[in-house]
Amino acid sequence: MQDPVILALMAGMFTLALTAVGSSASLFFRGESQKLLDAMLGFAAGIMISASFFSLLMPAIEHSSHLPHPWFPAVAGFLAGGVFLKLIDSAVPHVHFETGKAEGPKSGLSKLTLFALAVAIHNIPEGMAVGVAFGGESLSAALALTLGIGIQNIPEGFAISVPLRFAGYGRWRSFLYGTLSAVVEPVFAVFGAYAVTHISPILPYALSFAAGAMIYVVIEDVIPEAESHGNEDVATMCAIAGFAVMMLLDLGLG
Repeated sequence: MQDPVILALMAGMFTLALTAVGSSASLFFRGESQKLLDAMLGFAAGIMISASFFSLLMPAIEHSSHLPHPWFPAVAGFLAGGVFLKLIDSAVPHVHFETGKAEGPKSGLSKLTLFALAVAIHNIPEGMAVGVAFGGESLSAALALTLGIGIQNIPEGFAISVPLRFAGYGRWRSFLYGTLSAVVEPVFAVFGAYAVTHISPILPYALSFAAGAMIYVVIEDVIPEAESHGNEDVATMCAIAGFAVMMLLDLGLG
């Protein structure tokens, strides 16, 4: 069987490639529709929430069924994942491009660099989730999760590159920054797969850790961003659609 770490790396590169597909909109898109951007963010949020439950938390509970307290790894890992992202959020200077909200310590970095750091933080749990799945889940389940994350990376790449384009950045620069926003995914996919395959008892903790980190990102960044421009209904319905797509992928393919 193929090395899970290699498979995780390939999966991370696949999700990065689909981010590039979404980011390519900056090369030819001629008008910015805030409603479309919010709809895409809502869809991405729905996929992330669904993946957190069906692809990460449920397997974490199943892998702990033999323990005296099977709920403990899922709860502990989930809380640890949220705290981990909060610590990174507080320690790394970054800015949310659409709202201009700056977080973390002050720095002399450019706004574009700070925005790139914000998106990189956003993508850490996605890469981690893919890696952990390849390290400890069935191949079909890991592939379903990878496909779901990849699909949500398309609107995510779009929602990053197009606003940059219409904020005055060049087509190719917007495309590059949109694509590089997901470069952390292969890195953390490898890290997640390596950790799980070499320390097998941490699998349920790692699965729920990735879920907690992902839910933190959804609540902290994605949903507020999608619903901050008066398109709450569109964003909400697209989130429901995204949830259903990921649920179908996980239950149908996993």
